[in-house]
Amino acid sequence: MKRLHLYIIKSFVGPFIMTFFIVLFVLLMQFLWKYVDDLVGKGLEFDVLGEMMFYAGFALLPLAFPLAMLLASIMTFGSLGENYELVAMKSAGISLFRIMKPLMVIAVLVTFSAFYFSNNIIPKTNLRFQTLMYSVKQQRPELVLQSGVFTNEMDGYSIKVGRKDSKTKMLYDLLIYDHTSGKVNESVTVADSGMLRITEDKQYMVLNLFHGVNYAEDKSQSTKGSDNNGFRRDSFDEQIIRVKVRGFDFNRKDEDLFRNKYSMLSITELQAMEDTLSDEYYSQLSKYMVQINLNATIARKMHNLVQRHDSLKIEADVPVADSIFDFDTFFTGRDKWVQAEIAGIALQNARSVTQNINMYESQLYSRKKWLNKYKMERHRKFTLSVAVLIFFFIGAPLGAIIRKGGLGMPVIVSILMFILYYIISMTGEKSAREDVWSMFGGMWFSSFIFLPLGVWLTYKAVTDSSIMSSETYTKLFSKLGLSKLISKKEKKE
Repeated sequence: MKRLHLYIIKSFVGPFIMTFFIVLFVLLMQFLWKYVDDLVGKGLEFDVLGEMMFYAGFALLPLAFPLAMLLASIMTFGSLGENYELVAMKSAGISLFRIMKPLMVIAVLVTFSAFYFSNNIIPKTNLRFQTLMYSVKQQRPELVLQSGVFTNEMDGYSIKVGRKDSKTKMLYDLLIYDHTSGKVNESVTVADSGMLRITEDKQYMVLNLFHGVNYAEDKSQSTKGSDNNGFRRDSFDEQIIRVKVRGFDFNRKDEDLFRNKYSMLSITELQAMEDTLSDEYYSQLSKYMVQINLNATIARKMHNLVQRHDSLKIEADVPVADSIFDFDTFFTGRDKWVQAEIAGIALQNARSVTQNINMYESQLYSRKKWLNKYKMERHRKFTLSVAVLIFFFIGAPLGAIIRKGGLGMPVIVSILMFILYYIISMTGEKSAREDVWSMFGGMWFSSFIFLPLGVWLTYKAVTDSSIMSSETYTKLFSKLGLSKLISKKEKKE
């Protein structure tokens, strides 16, 4: 039996490692497609790009583990079924559940490994990735001069190029406006040709101009008390413009800027942040309730409602009315102008309260949504890890039922299954984030659906159910009376 278990493990490990790196590569390509606009044209070194891809790969591990487990388990058991090895094992008295036992142990180990990565390693790599990505976004793109278009990337200058030579890198028909003195078009330079380069340390930009004319105002010839200045025109064979530039060199930002973001924290840190943000939220809610213009009785009741559940909570005393005031009798007994005044004051107070509530609602909504993100991240560390085990119990029986190995049918089934899981998961997360569902119900919604599916598929595979056979559905249609309807239509045709 040990030799059989070793053979099954060997049959599984190879496809799992292969599919894991394939899935990780596909997810990395999706990452590049998402951030391509932020990376292109920045002149980044290969070591910076490699570091970014490395950190991004770790961030994608929670998604790669479940999908690789699903695909590998379908491939393994599909190959065993296709080669009639499962039939041979079952004929020897070995049940499918006993065949799956060694891989169950591996699935549990991968589940705990995925949780360890999500809780201990990925928050650190997310912090470094986020800091690195922010640094890349803050870096200015390389100066690219387009023909016939003014470019303002060169600090203090506006440059227009007539045409460019892609081979010699020469620029022709240049028009340059100098704004370094703070005035518009005080100095204009026209040159037949030129060449632009950035120094190796990326501190200066050097523009060599050839055969041109510079037009500028001459303040020394201006009349005293007049805004009219003199005019000077200088011709040159060669002129060099050297400008100190900022933002073209790559500077790493401080990691403390993102250290408290939800994706950078472990479970313990997330719980601490949840408590802090929750206290701030309810404290702000209590302040808003006090600021709303309500009578004392309603204000005290609202204050008691918004207090957090605490055994030591002291509720404000709500006075009990000792008599009943009949407002209708009082209002109808007043003069018309008094009634109009009372109605006007009441309407004004109602509008004021409505405006305050609308303003406070948007602020509280933002705070609550930010608090929910921390709660979602804490649940996500568990749900994505448990998904590894769930997908094993879906993939293994599916492979035994489908009985197709390789990368054909297993890939199609895995992609469809994972897309369905992702859609359901996103639906639950959105409902939890918007407080439509409870946080636990929304984040575990996909697990509640796919876990029973895995149990049902495992039961069907262990009992040798023919759910993938066409005869099964033919018999079902015949019981429902659909076969007679189909045969009648065929006769009529």
